[in-house]
Amino acid sequence: MNRRQFVLTSATAAAALAAPANSIATVLYQDRATKLDNARVEGNDLWVRSADLPRVNEFEVKPQGACRADICIPLSKDLKKAEWFNLTGFARKVGQAAVNDSGVWSFGEVPLLRGTYFNSRIAPDFAVPDRKGHVVHLSDFRGKKVLVVTWASW
Repeated sequence: MNRRQFVLTSATAAAALAAPANSIATVLYQDRATKLDNARVEGNDLWVRSADLPRVNEFEVKPQGACRADICIPLSKDLKKAEWFNLTGFARKVGQAAVNDSGVWSFGEVPLLRGTYFNSRIAPDFAVPDRKGHVVHLSDFRGKKVLVVTWASW
């Protein structure tokens, strides 16, 4: 083997060893478990294919960021590599709890999705008609104690 062949063979072997191996992972989020046959673990980070993200947490990678319903979170370049998405890096960015053990990754609730009223303890504004048919907003009573009674026939 001449020097050139040795260098090319060594470089190819080093690149193969440096590339993270694909593995099977189970992601727990909300009330479901999603088995991913094609995931990567790099250090403490779980990388999933961008195409699998909607199955995991209902987010979708778009040019404007990771989007779910009417919320889009801008993504830094370190969270994406070609078709791969750093799920644990995204969790850190949005303040979501994440733990893993033996190929099972569990993610807590995304604080951004539950709304700011959860942390502030201020109910969201809503409007209902009173007994005389006048529309009353909860915000009309801001600063006062209010008892809201609800009922549903179902």
